[in-house]
Amino acid sequence: MTMDIHQALPLLGGLSPQTFMKRHWQKKPLLIRQALPGFTPVLDRAALFELAGRDEVESRLIALDQKKGQAVWRMRHGPMERRSLPALKQAAWTLLVQGVDLHHQGVHDLLQQFRFVPEGRLDDVMISYASDGGGVGPHFDSYDVFLLQAQGQRRWQIGRQKDLTLRDNVPLKILANFVPEQTFVLEPGDMLYLPPGYAHDGVAVGGDCMTYSIGFRSPKRGELARELLQRLAEDAADEVGDALYRDAKQPAVSTPGAMPAALQDFARGALQAALKDPLALPRLLGEYLSEPKSNVWFEAGAEAALDDGLELDHRSRMMYDEHHIFINGESYRASGRDAKLMRQLADARRLDARDMAKASPAAVALLQDWSDDGWLHGR
Repeated sequence: MTMDIHQALPLLGGLSPQTFMKRHWQKKPLLIRQALPGFTPVLDRAALFELAGRDEVESRLIALDQKKGQAVWRMRHGPMERRSLPALKQAAWTLLVQGVDLHHQGVHDLLQQFRFVPEGRLDDVMISYASDGGGVGPHFDSYDVFLLQAQGQRRWQIGRQKDLTLRDNVPLKILANFVPEQTFVLEPGDMLYLPPGYAHDGVAVGGDCMTYSIGFRSPKRGELARELLQRLAEDAADEVGDALYRDAKQPAVSTPGAMPAALQDFARGALQAALKDPLALPRLLGEYLSEPKSNVWFEAGAEAALDDGLELDHRSRMMYDEHHIFINGESYRASGRDAKLMRQLADARRLDARDMAKASPAAVALLQDWSDDGWLHGR
């Protein structure tokens, strides 16, 4: 079942997703008291610490020490075993565990509540555990974020920071001259939305503090251009062909250093040929946005009957456009009834038995291949 974007949600403080996106998304913060009433951590402290010790999980330990009256920040990258973490009673340390939704079904299910934002923008859920006074310093992010308090209390200070000067000689991007404008203390179930560039500083109050950060990817224009051009280059030989440059009419020159105009035209034509297909860039973009993160891999699934329905693996990313279906970095041309079914799977992340009864033999075979690859599972 897809989300009703016109329905008011406690998650958004009584706003509908449509209204939230219009009023707040990329515009201004929103504090939501009891966005998830009675919320408790989806995984406990011990489970989070266990994740931080795994090679395939990205984690960081950040601690703030006082030496000779000076605040000294330290950061260490995981994996890290439990015994290497500070004592729970030690003040001012934070453990950050990235992409927890990739490793825990319950956290993945929590992320689905935010799918009123396109799948291509959803990134991951980071969980931070902090002792009393723990935090990562005042900073700003280049992406949207929902900060959900899961356990304990955290005091947030936020502001529209104009001076973006960063402190020198610290392992974190900490603002040198942070000027807070508002202060909130969040209890479990409370949530704070911040648009990109809004400065914030969160500090644990009393320890045993757990905060879930629901983040959204926002590719930079140059990075996106580089990625698409690299992917276009991989297909260029097949798309453009191997015709050699010929210049039978090239006259003798007295200025050999000058670039021949005909060679420039040949190169321009080669690029235009690579971009001749109007579906090339949309296809490459879909493959890029649906590409799993580098630390994600799938285990081949046991052969399973899909007649009773199926659901995507929580690590799978699936999207579509008018002509394609994209899943885990691969693209497929789709049209007609099967395209409608695949789009339904991308939106709802599951199909029931009635849906499967509508699938053509070719669609069933493709879904079975995805099941064998571990991308989806029978229900």
